[in-house]
Amino acid sequence: MSLLRKFIDLLYPPRCLLCRAFIASGSLCDTCFSSFKKLVTPVCPICGGPFLNGIQEDHVCEECLRNRPYFDSAASPYMYDGRIMDAIHLFKYQGKPHIAKALGPLLASFAKERLSGLRGLLIMPVPLHPKRLRQRGYNQSLLLARHVAVGMRASLDFMALRRTKDTKVQTGLRRDERRRNVKSAFEVADRRAVRGKNVLLVDDVATTGSTLNECAKALRKARSGNVHCLVLARAPKEAGSRQ
Repeated sequence: MSLLRKFIDLLYPPRCLLCRAFIASGSLCDTCFSSFKKLVTPVCPICGGPFLNGIQEDHVCEECLRNRPYFDSAASPYMYDGRIMDAIHLFKYQGKPHIAKALGPLLASFAKERLSGLRGLLIMPVPLHPKRLRQRGYNQSLLLARHVAVGMRASLDFMALRRTKDTKVQTGLRRDERRRNVKSAFEVADRRAVRGKNVLLVDDVATTGSTLNECAKALRKARSGNVHCLVLARAPKEAGSRQ
């Protein structure tokens, strides 16, 4: 099979899905990888949202001070901007699940470095509604979560947490609309699977944090332990908002 793959690559050399440059293997080139904007200080230590101006040290955002989220922390390696935004769009909406082979190890590497102090984590992807899963054919968060689970040598559970409402796509909705859209949209089908366990929720993108918060709320209701969140990319933080 490897010889066949080499022959095909010889006839049709692979190209980067983003810039179309020829590459030796994979789906993204090194130039596009290096253009991904890393998320740096200052961020909110609770929701993980980045601040674009103002105080240059990590500090709790106004939203988390007013309304503490159900999750304990959230972290992300990249800003949702530029090339990584294009990559995630292809991955999520254009039927390119194989991009997980490029993006998944990036998230797994970040998790091992940033979350190494968290032991005994149960890795759980943010679930899709069955209708959306049938349409898309895969859950992009699960594909990322598998890489994270392997990298952290942790257990993976993608059945206990379920999305019970076929919610609208969050893109284009205002902050308050996003919260209402996913309100009570998740439940834990098997409480024994999460009871007392510390959970790491994995998703591709976080904007207002509403989806992660509702997932965490369902897990807390099922008497889970601490709930931490890991997302590949975070949207910029507006003044006074939780991302």
